Amino acid sequence: MIVLGIESSCDETAAAVVRDGRVLLSNVIASQIGEHSKYGGVVPEIASRKHIEAVIPVILQALHDAGMELSDIEGIAVTRGPGLVGSLLVGLSVAKALAFSRKLPLVGIHHLEGHIAAIFLSEKVPEFPFIALVVSGGHTNIYFVRGFGLFTLLGQTRDDAAGEAFDKAAKLLNIGYPGGVVIDRLAKEGDRNLLNFPRAMKESLDFSFSGLKTSLLVHVKKHGSPSAREDLAHLVAAYQEAIVDVLVEKTLKAAKMNSVPQVVVCGGVASNSRLREHFMERSREENIDLFIPPPVLCTDNAAMIAVVGENLLNKGKSEELSINAVSRWPLDVAGSFR
Repeated sequence: MIVLGIESSCDETAAAVVRDGRVLLSNVIASQIGEHSKYGGVVPEIASRKHIEAVIPVILQALHDAGMELSDIEGIAVTRGPGLVGSLLVGLSVAKALAFSRKLPLVGIHHLEGHIAAIFLSEKVPEFPFIALVVSGGHTNIYFVRGFGLFTLLGQTRDDAAGEAFDKAAKLLNIGYPGGVVIDRLAKEGDRNLLNFPRAMKESLDFSFSGLKTSLLVHVKKHGSPSAREDLAHLVAAYQEAIVDVLVEKTLKAAKMNSVPQVVVCGGVASNSRLREHFMERSREENIDLFIPPPVLCTDNAAMIAVVGENLLNKGKSEELSINAVSRWPLDVAGSFR
């Protein structure tokens, strides 16, 4: 089955064409980083307006790159939630229009299930069940995954997501946007062991990054923001290591507690080079099979949405055209919508 995926949950407008849930034929992403960087974060109204401008050209480019016409598409999968309502509605409205005009089946997809399913576009894929860490700007969750649509939440952040902790640190230090990318790059020049930041909730599978952010703020108030690039690199390397350390250890702990020797790491923060490196180191030590999508499939994209869509469409699932966006939507109850 050839599926067109559409994603517009936050600040990337994306479309992709995927065949049989495994073969990526095209993957087009229009980023809005330049639009939001001056504000230090995503402005919802600007995001939705930019989606309106980009969504049709992005879809046309995805079809072109795949060597397809719209008549070749057999089903449409679109992100239904969670996310920014104004952004979600743009992609959802276009998907509905295409489905109605071409008489195609339509399925609304949970954004986080898409992130988890991105691994099935890689050469090396896991078998069910596995443990999944979904780590991004808006989410930091650990799931026991028994199959498509079958998730049990094991741990989640009590306050900020990991990606948000990166972005807020970068804003505090005035080093640029998006914070995670800037910190990842700068941290490579620093010594992550020169400073020691706290690791919260060590006994739980839940996360908390508020204390870590406070610790950075206290450090800056006491010592000032580093003026020398070398000192700044040491600071962000140590801060990054505190985030990476808890993400890795809690995820591996979940795998061992549930006797599941397979771990999938996904979401935008999974493109962080130190996180990938440390997960590889520790998973080898713990004899756990690790699966991480390539970086281009970690950040928001429509290919991952098409993968989930193909699975649902092959089961004969489809949505009424009356479906609406869902801004808050726990993944472990996503099946109740199907």
